[in-house]
Amino acid sequence: MQRFVSFIGQRVEAHYRAGDLHLAVIGILVSDTGDTLHVEERFSQNGREKMMRVLIPYDYVIRVVEHNPQ
Repeated sequence: MQRFVSFIGQRVEAHYRAGDLHLAVIGILVSDTGDTLHVEERFSQNGREKMMRVLIPYDYVIRVVEHNPQ
């Protein structure tokens, strides 16, 4: 079951847990495989283009919301 397919291609804020920690990531939701979310962020550092991808298993997702910085 793909619960977050409506967010694909949008900038999201995903909250998830890793052990006893609650973490958050902001980026573009690039895929929802049905058991894992793939959130990606592209940025420049020292003149180089970089990409960070976070894979979040469904069991660890707390919430996913659209991110609209004001």
